[in-house]
Amino acid sequence: MIQVQIKKLNASAILPERKTEGSAGYDLSACLERDLILPKGKVVLVPTGLAFAIPNGFEGQIRPRSGFSTKERIIMPNAPGTIDSDYRGEVFIPLLNLSDTDFILTHHTRIAQILIKRYELVHFHLAEDLNSTDRGTGGFGSTGK
Repeated sequence: MIQVQIKKLNASAILPERKTEGSAGYDLSACLERDLILPKGKVVLVPTGLAFAIPNGFEGQIRPRSGFSTKERIIMPNAPGTIDSDYRGEVFIPLLNLSDTDFILTHHTRIAQILIKRYELVHFHLAEDLNSTDRGTGGFGSTGK
């Protein structure tokens, strides 16, 4: 189990929480002083009231909650987002309202989820040629329907 330090920047912030034993992600909730309007078609940064000390070699992946996005049509435009191991500021969640009306977000609404994932450091090597594959340079949609 990975140990991750977390700091409440607001006393009313809710710590990330897994809702079921099989959940990979930990829900993140909005930390609001008052209701927040998410205007239709606009992106709003929503505070969580939390800061993390993610260990070196790991990242916090911020992902949408499937129920929130499908039921309310509120999505994260940069999903997944990354919280780097050297960032110590408050985590904000960008939300985009794709519905036909403004959406009122209330305090403690579960808005996203965080997964703590290991990553590998990479050294890129400049090459004159790359090895060939069956796909080759076929791009978007080139592998069929």
